[in-house]
Amino acid sequence: MEQAEEMQVGKVTHYFTKIGVAVIDITDGSIKVGDELHIKGHTTDFKQKVSSMQIEQDKIEMAEPGQSIGMKVNEPVRANDLVYKAV
Repeated sequence: MEQAEEMQVGKVTHYFTKIGVAVIDITDGSIKVGDELHIKGHTTDFKQKVSSMQIEQDKIEMAEPGQSIGMKVNEPVRANDLVYKAV
């Protein structure tokens, strides 16, 4: 099976352990609800679909560069983990 091409779309800046939420700074491209993201770092490497995103408690459908979003993640992440999206 061929590897899907991935582009970096953001970087994790914070992780709230108790609620399992990552704060992601969007750096390139955009993220929409339904996109599959690949989060990679020193100890992190998993894929998951975006089920919902928030900016300051407001639910949003799409995030663009310059925005910082909160997103529930299936596994723990760390600050500076990179966020990729299949293109």
